[in-house]
Amino acid sequence: MIKFPKPDVEQFFRTLLIQDFTVRPDEKQLVFSTNLSGHYNLWAMDLPNQFPYQLTFKDQSAQALHYAKTGDFIIVGFDQDGDENTQLYALQPHGGELVPVRVQEKERHFLASVSKDGKRLYYTGTKYNPRFLNSYVYSLETGEEKMILEGKEAPTFIAAVSPDESSLVYVKNYGNTYSLAYVHTNNGDLLLTPETAEQHTVSQLVYTSENEIYFLTDYDADLSYLAKFNLETKEFSKVLEVEGEDFSDVKYSKKDNLLYLVGSYGVEDRLYQYDLAGGKLTQLKAPTSVIVKAAIMDSGNLYLLGRDATRPFNIFKSTDRGSTWEELTHYRVPGVKDEDLVEPEVLRYPSFDGLEIEALFFRAKKENSNGHVILWPHGGPQSLERKWFRARFQFLVNRGYSIFAPNFRGSSNYGLTFMKMVEGDWGHGPRLDNIEGLEWLIKNGYADRDKILLMGGSYGGYMALLLHGRHADYFKAVVDIFGVSNLFSFYESVPEFWKPFMNQWVGDPVKDKDKLTEDSPITHLDGMVKPMLVIQGANDPRVVKAESDQVVDALRAKGRDVEYLVLEDEGHGFSKKENEIKVDRKILEFFERFAD
Repeated sequence: MIKFPKPDVEQFFRTLLIQDFTVRPDEKQLVFSTNLSGHYNLWAMDLPNQFPYQLTFKDQSAQALHYAKTGDFIIVGFDQDGDENTQLYALQPHGGELVPVRVQEKERHFLASVSKDGKRLYYTGTKYNPRFLNSYVYSLETGEEKMILEGKEAPTFIAAVSPDESSLVYVKNYGNTYSLAYVHTNNGDLLLTPETAEQHTVSQLVYTSENEIYFLTDYDADLSYLAKFNLETKEFSKVLEVEGEDFSDVKYSKKDNLLYLVGSYGVEDRLYQYDLAGGKLTQLKAPTSVIVKAAIMDSGNLYLLGRDATRPFNIFKSTDRGSTWEELTHYRVPGVKDEDLVEPEVLRYPSFDGLEIEALFFRAKKENSNGHVILWPHGGPQSLERKWFRARFQFLVNRGYSIFAPNFRGSSNYGLTFMKMVEGDWGHGPRLDNIEGLEWLIKNGYADRDKILLMGGSYGGYMALLLHGRHADYFKAVVDIFGVSNLFSFYESVPEFWKPFMNQWVGDPVKDKDKLTEDSPITHLDGMVKPMLVIQGANDPRVVKAESDQVVDALRAKGRDVEYLVLEDEGHGFSKKENEIKVDRKILEFFERFAD
């Protein structure tokens, strides 16, 4: 018998990813951003043929992707090596040279819409107003541009444009838990939700006609529900709420007069269909645990991008209103059997103040287990860990490490109140939620006290540093992936359009000086005594390299065991497959030093 070796890190990380997709209006071509070549580029399939071919060779991530309604060009946004300064280009359906549409060095362009006739492009950008942003309509025929919105008070984005372009909706983002939406017409601007001093959010706005806008909001509620605004009567009304459900997306099918809604409370999604004429809500069977994007075509066909804990990103199609699904992309983990991948357990435990915390536990199989548990505090912080595929998780579990991923207070998808709990409290409540989770694992036989490791990225990297500095006795070793080390320097270095909401999100560096000092990992260097690996993207615009530099330099000056890996061509994440593989080989080598 031929004996095959255990899957290597490269097999797990050769798993392909899909960032975004768009479909030609006649549905004869599917275009998607994927790293099929090791770098992100646009690829296409001529449906129903499912063999992909490459359209671009730019080797960069796509932040925007939209097929013109005319079907004769695509608008795509690329940044450069993770700097997130998205530039907009036009591309022919068969590929070829990218034609610059809105390109300006060091500026960001957020695509909003392309007119039905393919002649005008609507977008929001940082030029001339980097803090609050301005919005424009640009003629793709003449090159003329007109500013239609000047951002004031808060970062302001176009969210939707009416079919006849007589009105548009824009959103003012005062924070992750506070946003207001307005409809902008020739007769002035109207607030879509009733006036209130209570903070709430508005998102996912869609026109179903020139006079009706449907959207999601948690106005006067803790969970998001479906609402609508009538431009003629100027009335707001609640349309639909589902007990215990937190809606996250809504799409409109004009052909069938249906809305498709994604419910996202907790660690997995649910897909619903709502009949606008009859008022009937039906839950559909989604093809994946987590829905990343849905698109509805003029034919009524649905296209969906999603992933599961054991299956990477894939695109699906339904021609019968979501009753059945055809998988179009068939991405898998190469060289790894399905039975070697692990579905997580969903755990719930009480925190220090009685608050219930939901968590995922990826348990290493008994024949592979080395007895160690890795604590993974997620990024965000107003995000969460879900039943979605992470190559890093599956690889480490395959190598014997179990992974504990708690959705501590401040996580999204558990209601507005829960999500707000991290605002102005980055380092107390969430930190103790993580510690209480470890104690619960130990008490209930999931973990041994002397076999715990720690790893996190972004806010999770910040939490890894803070837990290391304040609770080092719990951990044998620590990995920090582009984590914030100093809340004061972080406050000053974030992108300009983040700054208006930093006081609410993190805290005021003057009024809250003592709190920010206590919650900054750099304050607790003396407690950081365990070996540490720090990973940083040189072009990171969110958590700049100086955040990692200062903690590494300070710890090395104290003679601590610190390894530092800087990726010169990456930003806040990994856009290049070889870098991702390099990082995870390094993480494995590092943890193997302590997994005795």
